[in-house]
Amino acid sequence: MNVQLARVRGSWLKFGGWALAVPVLANPLLLAQAKSLPFQPGERLTYDVSWSVFEAGTVSATLQRAIQGTTENYAVVTTAHSQGFVSLLFNVNNEFRSLFNPQTLCSEKISKTINEGRRRKETEIVFDPQRKLAILEERDLNRPRDPPKHAENEIPPCAEDVVTAFYYLRNQDIQVGKPLHVAVNDGSKTYDVTLDVQAQEMIPTPLGQRSAIRVEPKVFNGLFKRKGRMLIWFSNDDQHLPLRIKFVIAVGPITATLKSVTHLSENQMK
Repeated sequence: MNVQLARVRGSWLKFGGWALAVPVLANPLLLAQAKSLPFQPGERLTYDVSWSVFEAGTVSATLQRAIQGTTENYAVVTTAHSQGFVSLLFNVNNEFRSLFNPQTLCSEKISKTINEGRRRKETEIVFDPQRKLAILEERDLNRPRDPPKHAENEIPPCAEDVVTAFYYLRNQDIQVGKPLHVAVNDGSKTYDVTLDVQAQEMIPTPLGQRSAIRVEPKVFNGLFKRKGRMLIWFSNDDQHLPLRIKFVIAVGPITATLKSVTHLSENQMK
């Protein structure tokens, strides 16, 4: 049972970290400038997460402006909290903060604060496009005297973290039968992941019946070491909202379902 819970925890937390990235073969600058973005600062996406028949928790992603001197970037604050039956077994309280350029949609940095039961750590990954490196610094908060873990791994000129990748994909022309290729780095080796764009279908959601495009990223036996499948349903409209995200793994399906889309003012985000 403990092994199964560890697998559920590891997979469920990917919903707090959105396990996708950027198309390697596309020119990100041209794609980002070709049309207006389908998202704007103030957008908050809120998801219910379930494990089989149990409530597992909630995930939210809030898009904000991040002004540094004369440069305006976008920041995504993603939180993941366990609840219900799962929270009785292990408590999860995580926050990720990602920074990306709204012109190129390339990631610049992701910071993670992870609290999972007794596991507590802080991680920062900085993306350096000039050196083509993802630079990791990670601290175990339970062992504050230990030196931080440091690693440097190669990335393509435009790379994404596991959060900003979804925003990049929302800006793509997703068509059934036309696979995408994405590069993702989460602090170690960079993986080139194929995404199969499989079908258009109607799905029930808390927002009503929606037309969706089903996509399957080939992330298992690579980015994820275990066996399984990951499926994403993007709304079949200009917004390309991730309506549903599902992991099919041995311990049971884990599903994140979009329950609300809200738009906050600058004052509400402070």
